[in-house]
Amino acid sequence: MQNLKDSHYRARWSPLLIGTSSVATLLLVLAPFLAARYSPIALGLPFLLCYAVLAGCALFTVRGYSITSDAVMVQRLFWTTRLPRVGLQSAEFTPNVMRGSIRTFGNGGLYSFSGRFWNRALGSYRALVTDPKNAVVLRWEKRTVVISPANAEQFLQELDVSGA
Repeated sequence: MQNLKDSHYRARWSPLLIGTSSVATLLLVLAPFLAARYSPIALGLPFLLCYAVLAGCALFTVRGYSITSDAVMVQRLFWTTRLPRVGLQSAEFTPNVMRGSIRTFGNGGLYSFSGRFWNRALGSYRALVTDPKNAVVLRWEKRTVVISPANAEQFLQELDVSGA
């Protein structure tokens, strides 16, 4: 493998993610107070549930991507998810490859599209995406991961799977 210095690529938010996250955040922040307006006792549980959803989704926010000599790193809010380059068979820019996907487990648009999804084009796959129109499909023998670095073409050029 070539000796790379770590390179960082932003995780640009799509207009869909901005809109979905904004509306959902507003609703989840306001819902407990609206519920309390009708029943002051109702403030406790809705408050806990709504803010737990917000906090949980925020934790899994995708902030960016890095390429190192041995891995693709996905920066989250407080940790990094490591995708080893060993065994990486292909990487390709495939805009809108997530279209028609069914979320089987995960987050479908509150601060990221992350978790397990399925569609006819990819089968079962893991998504760590902020902009589905900028999707990069990474394939290993037994798994597929979709990411969305802001400059996908430069990312792929630097990743250079043929040399991995």
